Amino acid sequence: MKTNVICSGGLDSVSLAHVLADRGALSRLVSFDYGQRHRKELDFAAACAQRLGVPHHVIDMRAIGAALSGSALTDDVAVPDGHYAEETMKITVVPNRNAIMLTIAYGIAAANGDDAVATAVHGGDHFIYPDCRPLFTEAFDRMQRAALDGYADVALYTPFVHRTKAEIVTEGARVGTPFAETWSCYKGGERHCGRCGTCVERREAFDLAGIIDPTVYEDPGFWRQALASHRGA
Repeated sequence: MKTNVICSGGLDSVSLAHVLADRGALSRLVSFDYGQRHRKELDFAAACAQRLGVPHHVIDMRAIGAALSGSALTDDVAVPDGHYAEETMKITVVPNRNAIMLTIAYGIAAANGDDAVATAVHGGDHFIYPDCRPLFTEAFDRMQRAALDGYADVALYTPFVHRTKAEIVTEGARVGTPFAETWSCYKGGERHCGRCGTCVERREAFDLAGIIDPTVYEDPGFWRQALASHRGA
């Protein structure tokens, strides 16, 4: 089954690309420049495509991203520190981002004869991001099948939607994903900050999976403090 992967350059989507490549099912990567403050992740997506020997489509959505204002990922708003499952992390929501990206990826899939579009949304995203939840992905799949009815048959593949980030790390490690060649941090500095929600989640996932985390963090010990604070809340 020829599958294109929406790839941000992060741990989840790069792992998914490697899983599909291991099966011989990866057709291409699709990435989006929506004016995000951590655009360096696109370099990691490009490296993944080159490593796996597939085409890489980078879609310029900067004008659209500018209109989706109010998020810490697109505007001059401080990225909060702490655990992902905190109310403060809702400032990182970019409204309808996944819906827009998936629509474009489906069009690319249909135009290129792909059988599926894959996205690495996972269980840890559900609290913060409504367009990462099963209710959304299942409805979106039905909508796109109707939109392409009679032209193309493209499915939505979401293998991680009910799984944890630790399980993604385990699966990624199984197929040799080079985790050091992925970017998660929302702050986009020289190194992962170790303090923002996605850094805390990344560090926790490696710990729970029992796999060595190769990431260099500015604050490597903050994640334990953040988790303790969250669990004590």
